[in-house]
Amino acid sequence: MSDELIRADATTIVARLQRGEVTPHDLLDALESRIAAVDGAVNALPERCFARARAHADRLMKMPIAERGRLAGMPVPIKDLVDVAGVRSTQGSPIFKDKIPEKSDILVERLESEGGIVYAMSNTPEFGAGANTFNEVFGATLNPWNMRRSAAGSSGGAAVALATGMAWLAHGSDMGGSLRNPASFCGIVGMRPSVGRVARTPDGAVDMNLSQQGPMARNVEDVALLLDAMSGEDARDPLSLPRVDSFLTAARSNWRPKRVAWSVDLGITKVDPEVAAITRRAAERFAELGASVEEAHPDFAGLHDVFQTLRAYDFFMRKAKLLRHHRDLLKPEVIWNVEKGGKITMEELERAENGRVALARRYLAFFERYDLLLTPATVVAPYPIENRYVAEVNGHKFSNYVEWLAIAYAVTVACGTALSLPCGFTRENLPVGLQIAGPPRGEARVLAAAKALEDILGLRGTTPIDPRVSVD
Repeated sequence: MSDELIRADATTIVARLQRGEVTPHDLLDALESRIAAVDGAVNALPERCFARARAHADRLMKMPIAERGRLAGMPVPIKDLVDVAGVRSTQGSPIFKDKIPEKSDILVERLESEGGIVYAMSNTPEFGAGANTFNEVFGATLNPWNMRRSAAGSSGGAAVALATGMAWLAHGSDMGGSLRNPASFCGIVGMRPSVGRVARTPDGAVDMNLSQQGPMARNVEDVALLLDAMSGEDARDPLSLPRVDSFLTAARSNWRPKRVAWSVDLGITKVDPEVAAITRRAAERFAELGASVEEAHPDFAGLHDVFQTLRAYDFFMRKAKLLRHHRDLLKPEVIWNVEKGGKITMEELERAENGRVALARRYLAFFERYDLLLTPATVVAPYPIENRYVAEVNGHKFSNYVEWLAIAYAVTVACGTALSLPCGFTRENLPVGLQIAGPPRGEARVLAAAKALEDILGLRGTTPIDPRVSVD
């Protein structure tokens, strides 16, 4: 039963839970066995809490099945940037290597109220800074398609857990592509929802919204299932949105786009030629759904300055106190971000905020003509694990360690929603993702379109895999 369960879709597992054919304990047993077999190789789930998980499963089993929530006892790992009561929550930092919170984040409370069972914390770079998952507490998470390559980040542990069968669903978060990038690198699906779609405990300032919480899974329907469980209003998060109709129903709605835009680079970045070719071929297959596919993109003028300024400000608001008291324990990239934020003038912040408003307006106007915007999810395939970040593409040297993520953070700055869908493999058999983006609150159309393309591409079921090492 264990192998059968590990390979099943999350929607199938939840249906079986709801019919009483399997129990949460069966799932936890299967996961514990799978983790013991493969996580030593990839280091995706370094902190586990199976005793807590089984106690939660015991409580659920005493309830009628109809009252066990949308997930009905489905285990879910939480990214190690979000507090889980009674579980070591390090944020990938030596500063918090022994922290055990007394109270869970709003996000965790919501998932547990919907029958989600937390059994592990997934690995992340320190404070989520950088799109390569390594930290001084737990070490590096390796890409299971080739363990000499990066899993990206910052939700790298979550993506690897999904790709290797150590999770059916996983929580991630996304500022500059932090769940879209690892989804692309690991051959799974990750979605950045609209601002406020998923409530979480405010941190730094009430209106910080560059980073959003989102679902990750092995296929589109499973992502929609988790988004249904994660979403909803909470008064403790003033930006949170009321729950809407089921995203799983939307994914299965057979909605088809009429006109989609394809852009290889959004006019703002360089892209590896092989990645560009693979994603272009996938985008063109929307024609098989009756859509016209045109080369176009919104005007993203000023994007880099806007994002770099607002991201630095975000880091300063959240982490300046840590820099003052624990500088010697912070990695260089975090120090650089916080110090950059501390030097921002009011005039620079004014330009960045006004620039974001203008960019978001142009982005929204673009969707008066197009139903979707398609791009590569990342500008490269998985890169060597020893590289802290991507420094150069096609002869272009990036100015800092996050500029290579521009194709993802363009949607972030514009307040859009986007999903990374597996769309093919490189000559080295490394996964590549297609970014499918929509307007603010456009999750339903993005999920429906992604599901339709997923059916055409025929890559569903490619994961889970056993970790492997390829000869570079």
